[in-house]
Amino acid sequence: MIQPYDAIVVGAGHNGLTTAAYLAKADKRVLVLERRDIVGGVTVTQEVHTGFKFDTWVHGVGWLHPKVMRDLDLAHHGLEILRNDPTVFAPLPDGAHLTLWQDGGKTVETLRGFSSSDANKWGAFAERVAQVAQILEAAYSVTPPDIRAGSFDDLIKILKLGGRLRRLGRRNMMEVIRLLPMSVAEFLDEWFETDVLKGTLGASGISGIFQGPRASGTTFILAHHHVGSPKGVFRSLGLVRGGVGNLSAALAGAARQHGAEIRTGAEVEQVVIVEGQARGVVLASGEEIAASQIISNADPHATFLGLVGPLNLPQDFVQKVRNIKFRGACARVNLALDELPSFTSLPGDGPHLRGVISISPSLNYLERAYDDAKYGGISQQPYLEASIPSLADPTLAPSGKHVMTIAVQYAPYQLKQGLWDDAQRELLFDTVVETLTEYAPNLTGAILHSQVLTPLDLEQEFGLTEGNLNHGELTLDQLFFMRPVPGWAQYRTPIKNLYLCGAGTHPGGGVAAASGYNAAREILKDA
Repeated sequence: MIQPYDAIVVGAGHNGLTTAAYLAKADKRVLVLERRDIVGGVTVTQEVHTGFKFDTWVHGVGWLHPKVMRDLDLAHHGLEILRNDPTVFAPLPDGAHLTLWQDGGKTVETLRGFSSSDANKWGAFAERVAQVAQILEAAYSVTPPDIRAGSFDDLIKILKLGGRLRRLGRRNMMEVIRLLPMSVAEFLDEWFETDVLKGTLGASGISGIFQGPRASGTTFILAHHHVGSPKGVFRSLGLVRGGVGNLSAALAGAARQHGAEIRTGAEVEQVVIVEGQARGVVLASGEEIAASQIISNADPHATFLGLVGPLNLPQDFVQKVRNIKFRGACARVNLALDELPSFTSLPGDGPHLRGVISISPSLNYLERAYDDAKYGGISQQPYLEASIPSLADPTLAPSGKHVMTIAVQYAPYQLKQGLWDDAQRELLFDTVVETLTEYAPNLTGAILHSQVLTPLDLEQEFGLTEGNLNHGELTLDQLFFMRPVPGWAQYRTPIKNLYLCGAGTHPGGGVAAASGYNAAREILKDA
């Protein structure tokens, strides 16, 4: 083996880069190994067609851990986040539309056009979601307790989180506890009567998971997606100037500034295990590299069943890993446009096109989209979340042209016909375009180029098991001290000196860098 490093990070996704930057900042000799020829994992921007740059998978930033922003001085490394206003535009087939704004007063006035009751309840609703999101934000910045050990430190963590709950007051505390396991449909039905409002908010409760809005725990998902958002601001998408890949570039810049080495085109084939300890890695090229600590940004399946191998692990642990639910359900359609889409409900250009465009007219619409998928079909009327980032950042497309990115649910990894093929890919594209054209009739004629990405593409190109962006579903049985598996939620593994830092660990998916930050803290404790 060549001269050893203090740490090797496998995978240059945004969490891996975050961990690497923190370790390098602590004067560790760090090597990051990335299989692809660019860093960022799914947080990348690529010129798919000449002059048109797409945020290939992740098309924006929600909550990026503020401590990571400060500690790594990401603004100095070129990161600029643009917040959209309105936050969401939800057109309806009958010509009406709903818009939600950064300004809560403007949102209330919009809602008054649908329902005085809903408008009057908006402030209290926003307060309730903010309370839940604040509790989650506090939990996301700590290492989950080890329920097996019962150590004093773990007891303190639990007491601190419990203290935050108690400060809400007895009534509010019980309400927050009640809400987390609820379905988002039940939660929203308690508050509102307007279908499009419930559909637009409820879409946050099913985003990225293979569940419908009437599934238990989807209220948690809604709150998860609003961690860090100002009170009353919903579905706010932070666009990165130059594309979301500039976030990854900023993290890589911070890591390099502190001395980390990053190698692309370097596929790790195996973690070297000697007497129960991780001692290095073997690349697909045959090169062996030694290190005192190995940190995997890959998902738990890819790490333990692939890089490590089941024979090197306790059988009960292997069984837990095999039982992790992945079930990728999201696809992506990226469009290069000759002109902006013109929506029947609000024709022409305007502020409404600068926020998230949400095709989610009701909770029933979302549930029917899920009905198709749970039997192995592509949703015939899918939930779509689209954005046109070239409006905020014209550098992403040639002058007068635009790029449109569309997240699609549901497109299950496992189809009843088998795995994805060209015919299924074409069916997905046609379904998405036809659905959007019902709302914006000029869209079909405006398309210059397209890119269709399925869960199978996520697995084959990015190594994500079953095409799950979250490295495992964010269901209640796979959260906090049960993520990635019960008993191993502290970023450590049964292999000494082998760690996880990706979205398969607490707190899970999203472009937050929290998993990478938390993992680095624990790794440095062991160094």
